[in-house]
Amino acid sequence: MILSRFERTIAKRYLLPGKGEGFIFLVAGISLSAVTLGVWALITVMSVMNGFRAELFDKIVGLNGHAVVQGYGGRLPDWQAIVAQAQATPGVTSATPLIEQPLMASYDGRVEGVLVRGMRVQDIRANPTIKGNVVAGRMDALVPGANSVAIGARLAEALGAQVGGQISLISPQGQTTPFGTVPRIVSYTVAAIFEVGVYDYDKAFVLMPIEEAQTLLMLGDAVGMVEVETVDPDRVGEIMAPLAQKVGQQAVVTDWRQMNASLFEALAVERVAMFVILTFIILVAAFNILSSLIMLVRAKTRDIAIMRTMGATSRSILKIFISIGLSISIAGVLVGVLFAVITAIFRQQVVNFVQMVTGQNLWDPSIRFLTELPYKANPFEITAIILLTLGLSFLATLIPAWRAAKTDPVQVLRYE
Repeated sequence: MILSRFERTIAKRYLLPGKGEGFIFLVAGISLSAVTLGVWALITVMSVMNGFRAELFDKIVGLNGHAVVQGYGGRLPDWQAIVAQAQATPGVTSATPLIEQPLMASYDGRVEGVLVRGMRVQDIRANPTIKGNVVAGRMDALVPGANSVAIGARLAEALGAQVGGQISLISPQGQTTPFGTVPRIVSYTVAAIFEVGVYDYDKAFVLMPIEEAQTLLMLGDAVGMVEVETVDPDRVGEIMAPLAQKVGQQAVVTDWRQMNASLFEALAVERVAMFVILTFIILVAAFNILSSLIMLVRAKTRDIAIMRTMGATSRSILKIFISIGLSISIAGVLVGVLFAVITAIFRQQVVNFVQMVTGQNLWDPSIRFLTELPYKANPFEITAIILLTLGLSFLATLIPAWRAAKTDPVQVLRYE
């Protein structure tokens, strides 16, 4: 919408408060604040929700792969053949044998439930989710025969464990005696402590070479599953379908969507619900713009009539009042985006400050899964929020602008 010099001059004049128009300016200021708040809240909340999904996906898939081929009864004796079949499947980038088993761990009299994971040493060192998050010790110390393990940071806190200490793993699968099965208790040296950022993993994981896990669990040369990664996690079902048919007699294939369906579905529903709820803030802002323009039109009825008699067209009057409403909206959008950027930069400091003031733990990682507030801005989503705001604001300006354009100068100036 291109404005002439005359239209721009009048629009600028009406955006500033005139004599006796302080209340109209106040309503316009409230409208701008409402637009700012709506855009700020929508961008911030949607970016945090995107960050949640992205962080959870990266951490969960980084440790569990895009799919797993799990043996019936928790055993895959012929795992080498399955690894070869998986690697030969189009779209599969890697296939990693591993063992997972929930056990009990003891350290200086403290006992916690843990999830023991046995992996090949080269796979442990090559995993970016693990190797990039070591907070103490060295992963290089995890070698077959060294009786060493790496544990999660939250588990280390719960047990009071430190690098170099001895942690005992208790397995119910032990030797059978006339008095029953005797649990196996094996001590290991804590070689490293890692923190991947997902509370449940940091609280439970115990990593060890796959040979050590096979000995501890008395599996012989068998493994529990084969972890598979693909070129496209969103097409994992399609990619894994041929492999699922080949191994159907001895194993079952489960992808990341099935393993974490409830979590990601809950995030998707919450994301849509938050978008709809916060959109009402922008809708209220649009109604405020509507109210301020209606009052402005009523206050400027005589000025409009004079402009019409001087040759201003209905189209010019329409464009003037639409531009006034959109100017308020654009200013609110710009300030809202600025506040969203500031919030993104200082988000953790804001959380820490609110926690300090209120004395409440607002970000308990045992509830939130992640140890820090995530944030991931989506340019397409931000563009959609801006267009939605401008669109609602434009619609709100049409009624008062149309009423102003239809002002009859004869009726208004009859008794002047």
